[in-house]
Amino acid sequence: MTTPRLAWAITGSGHYIEECLEFILTLDHVDLYLSQAGEEVLKMYGIKLDDIRAQMPVYRDKAASAPPVGLFYKGDYHTFVMAPTTSNTVAKCVLGIADSLATNLYAQAGKCRIPSIIYPCDTAPEIETTAPGHKKFMVYPRPIDLEATDRLRRFPYTQVVDDVEQLIIAVKARLAAL
Repeated sequence: MTTPRLAWAITGSGHYIEECLEFILTLDHVDLYLSQAGEEVLKMYGIKLDDIRAQMPVYRDKAASAPPVGLFYKGDYHTFVMAPTTSNTVAKCVLGIADSLATNLYAQAGKCRIPSIIYPCDTAPEIETTAPGHKKFMVYPRPIDLEATDRLRRFPYTQVVDDVEQLIIAVKARLAAL
């Protein structure tokens, strides 16, 4: 691979998933990684996987050892983005658990000192989000979920963003710095 790419993972959170995907589709040189739950959430929001595949490579969580993570060691990626990210995935990342494609990608990016940008679904005590069908509603993250997000903010090579606007700014800044 001649141009290092951006690796982007979607986990099982629907938190502004449509806005995240809309932004992803504006970028060049992106490989999309879907956890099993991420794939399910795309379907719930009426997003067709074939439409995404037409624009970028898509890797799905289908193997126990997550073989695509080896691409980090080949220099194929300059940045890892995980957005949106479930509280479950954030908790696993904080504890060093790498038992899924998304958590393994985060672990390997860190081991390779490749910057990660993470957009957790739980960033404040009260959050407005959107359900399938564009219905807005409030969620109230548990203290343990907020604690995990705060702990993740302190990890090396990790930038945690609090909303889609910050996500876009962080990704654009990273791309401009390359």
